[in-house]
Amino acid sequence: MPLIGYARVSTEDQTPLPQSEALQSAGCAEIFEEHASGGNRARPVLARVLERIGKGDTLVVVRIDRLARSLSHLLEVIERLEAKGAYFRSLQDPIDTASPQGKFTLQVLGAAAEFERALIRERTKAGLASARAKGRVGGKPTSICMEM
Repeated sequence: MPLIGYARVSTEDQTPLPQSEALQSAGCAEIFEEHASGGNRARPVLARVLERIGKGDTLVVVRIDRLARSLSHLLEVIERLEAKGAYFRSLQDPIDTASPQGKFTLQVLGAAAEFERALIRERTKAGLASARAKGRVGGKPTSICMEM
């Protein structure tokens, strides 16, 4: 029953090394690393991992947000694992789908994480609207080129 690790970071500027080291310490026989946004469901490395996992294997991540950013995506991945007879474990969240308690915890934490992201989006939109009302424009500032 091999443990298979999945480490994901969002940008090329970030390194998956701390996640990979934690997964290695947890006993993962293989570790797959990916640079991709968590909001993007079309992640080639994750797709490869899900194809490779077999019966009795356990997909291990450091935190659930490294695997999925929405409850629906998280549950979709878990269902694919269950259909193969595989399990899911998060090192920093009390989740291990090998037990009914772990499955329940997964669903509760996933719902709470999705709720938190929705609140953050709401606050960001409100902040941008407030700035626009004051005449400020959000976004990346444009650079000014000066010729000498």
